[in-house]
Amino acid sequence: MGLIVQKFGGTSVGGAEKIVNVAERAIEEKNQGNDIVIVVSAMGKTTDQLVSLAADITSNPSKREMDMLLTTGEQVTIALLTMALQQKGYDAVSFTGWQAGIQTEPIHSNARIKNISTEKIKKNLADGKIVVVAGFQGTSESGEITTLGRGGSDTTAVALAAALQADKCDIYTDVTGVFTTDPRYVKKARKLLNVSYDEMLELANLGAGVLHPRAVEFAKNYQMPLEVRSSTERERGTIIEEEISMEENLIVRGVAFEDQITRVTVVGLPGSLTSLSTIFTTLAQNSINVDIIIQSTTQAEKANISFSIKSEDLKETLNVLEAHKQDLQYDRIESESGLAKVSIVGSGMISNPGVAASMFKVLADNKVEVKMVSTSEIKVSTVIEDSRMVEAVEAIHTAFDLAGTPVTA
Repeated sequence: MGLIVQKFGGTSVGGAEKIVNVAERAIEEKNQGNDIVIVVSAMGKTTDQLVSLAADITSNPSKREMDMLLTTGEQVTIALLTMALQQKGYDAVSFTGWQAGIQTEPIHSNARIKNISTEKIKKNLADGKIVVVAGFQGTSESGEITTLGRGGSDTTAVALAAALQADKCDIYTDVTGVFTTDPRYVKKARKLLNVSYDEMLELANLGAGVLHPRAVEFAKNYQMPLEVRSSTERERGTIIEEEISMEENLIVRGVAFEDQITRVTVVGLPGSLTSLSTIFTTLAQNSINVDIIIQSTTQAEKANISFSIKSEDLKETLNVLEAHKQDLQYDRIESESGLAKVSIVGSGMISNPGVAASMFKVLADNKVEVKMVSTSEIKVSTVIEDSRMVEAVEAIHTAFDLAGTPVTA
């Protein structure tokens, strides 16, 4: 007998029939003698619909009230799923994030989990109940309702699994596992049987939407085994853990990509040692995530700094930089949108030099202009024109021999 935390995303609970299917998947594990905690997202496009409703009211809603609004989506799902379990004769109880004891930072719209009080969940599990918890949400120490950001249900599930010392955390999605790249765009993408925490963390940060980066971070920190599985297909998924058996000759394990990228260039910064620190501290204090960074020095001994951000953050980034122009002392700001980020990831890259060169050659052979580059031990990222994104991904995927028949077990 073990404890399993199951997480089901929005597409998996997109209607009454799908919710009944989720109940059946949970019951299968329960009948194997396991205690079950289920974490769910809002149904289908509910969150998007709620955001749209708010936009009909105001173009600038407060983050507090948006949290109050958006958390209702998961509450609908937990109630319906608990009803479905009870209808099938199983004792079940639903909890919102705050009822489940999830305490977060006092930050609206993108809070981090600080602590989880597990007493209530453990008591109900001890009574034989299946516990259903709303993902994506919690409460601050002062009692304010908070949300964890989009994709935060993954984080809820892994954090709960760690706090409860679960044996495993299963992430159910509309795909059968983690693929070498997104199979919706590249038909020859292949399912991987296992991926390391570090590789999955890079893939998640670089645009692979199958798992939220913070969830992978939690799993790595607490050594919690994850399995990404299909909510409809009965087949093995992808195991994410510390040590993996590397597939033969697979130096690059996956190709991740993300559109809606903008390059911002701050022109004419003072050429002092503190320029970099000042500008990125200012952006960080305003919760603006910066990715690839390039600095160059002009003949006038001034610095130009370019960095990439998500296009949705451009307006706020420009406002922040303009508000601090006197402190930063730059000449002007330039920006270029319509860009995408394409990355390769693989632990095998550490001991195989020349992987980056091979990637650049593929892009050059396909006449794809590289505008920015970032590297680490296990990844290489490039920023290119958005219009060439899928073409570039397909070419790289083929060049590194990632195509093949999907692996199932």
